[in-house]
Amino acid sequence: MNNSASEHDFDTPESEKLNLSTKLAYGAGDLGSAITANILVFYLSFFLTDVAGMGAALAGSVRMVSGIWDAINDPIVGVLSDRTRSRWGRRYPWMIFGAVPLGIFFLLHWIVPPFLTNSSTGNNQWGLFWYYIIIGIFFNTAFTAVNLPYTALTPELTKDYNERTSLNSFRFAFSIGGSILSLVLAQIIFSTIKDKSQQYLVLGGICALLCIVPSYICIWGTRKRVATVKQQNPEEDNSTSIPYLEQLRIAFSNRAFLFVIGIYLCSWLAVQTTATIIPYFVVNWMGLKPEVSAQVALGVQGTALLMLFPWTALSKRLGKKAVYFMGMSLWLIAQIGLFFLQPGQIGLMYFLAVLAGFGVSTAYLIPWSMIPDVIELDELNTGQRREGIFYGFMVLLQKIGLAIGLFIVGLALEAAKFIPGQQVQPDSALFAIRVAIGPFPTAAVIGGLILAYFYPLTREVHAEIMLKLRERRSQKM
Repeated sequence: MNNSASEHDFDTPESEKLNLSTKLAYGAGDLGSAITANILVFYLSFFLTDVAGMGAALAGSVRMVSGIWDAINDPIVGVLSDRTRSRWGRRYPWMIFGAVPLGIFFLLHWIVPPFLTNSSTGNNQWGLFWYYIIIGIFFNTAFTAVNLPYTALTPELTKDYNERTSLNSFRFAFSIGGSILSLVLAQIIFSTIKDKSQQYLVLGGICALLCIVPSYICIWGTRKRVATVKQQNPEEDNSTSIPYLEQLRIAFSNRAFLFVIGIYLCSWLAVQTTATIIPYFVVNWMGLKPEVSAQVALGVQGTALLMLFPWTALSKRLGKKAVYFMGMSLWLIAQIGLFFLQPGQIGLMYFLAVLAGFGVSTAYLIPWSMIPDVIELDELNTGQRREGIFYGFMVLLQKIGLAIGLFIVGLALEAAKFIPGQQVQPDSALFAIRVAIGPFPTAAVIGGLILAYFYPLTREVHAEIMLKLRERRSQKM
């Protein structure tokens, strides 16, 4: 687990060090995606059941179908962005033209079409289902067009092992900061507006505006650095020479890549399942007001933000695997504690939220800092650079797993006789909510820890990979 004996500090060449403005601009690129994704994770299921009036199983089906489409379009955009040729480069055109549709379709999530609602006969369940499916498909297409090329910028900005971890700490500082901002807005709006449908509509409108601008800040602030790296490594634009199916075969024959996929899937299955169930847990099990769920989420996200840079510093000394183990172990304790939490234990609830934030921080930081190392290993083995393929298929499998997981949660609530829009629930529904916030994510965290233990790419191994790549490149000159 601890790589400190074999992982030494490797000097970073001056040409590989990124200045603060570049790191800040890159980090800002994840702000809009974080705001929209966080609000959807925490509130969409609750909105669909308690505002739109959909059954829990049908609401879970909306999440699953739109999530699977979100997964399917990832490798497609990944391949296309690898093959894009423009005066703005490979990644930037997708971000430029996807940002505005991202905001528009996010807002449309929070509208309940009046022609699908009827106070006397009840809501048109299947009409609502297809409306939110269509909106989800368009939104997730725009989300992928912005976010996946953005994430694929990481190896195009620096080749250094430690600089990548630092770069990702800035990215997730903005990501968690955006999540916190969205929750603060939710807290303010929920406290001042009493009508539920108006609450979500106002929140959706404000967040839609906030999600557009950061992409353009990222492009403006990183374009010079990307151009410089491209000049130094012109051979990295050759990924289109291998057919698509062959690229998939090579990607999934990369053992280290499969470990990273598994680690990320387990980590984010725990994160997003917990986030989805928090509003139900706070309102239905703890018997508190809906705005308290935003406060609990703030405890998690605020701690995760504060811990990003300490975890980054520890990663340089102890290695990525050791830091992942430290954070996830604390999170494991928090998830178990939430299952046994009883109504009235408000202080303990907030303490467990803070404790969970330590682990959530490593779930943000560590898997994404591993992927660029995997890409270098693939380049060493194949002579090709396919950032879009690796990023795309990492997120594809993660999103399919999460979509199925959230669908199962919806089915479980429906089977447990959950009553949409009611605070008082039957004992069977309350037990299902507790399982979804305790044992289910606990199993996912344990799975991530097992995979991290066997992850093969230490810092020393990565240094050897980079040395061999430099030797190969020097021979081509």
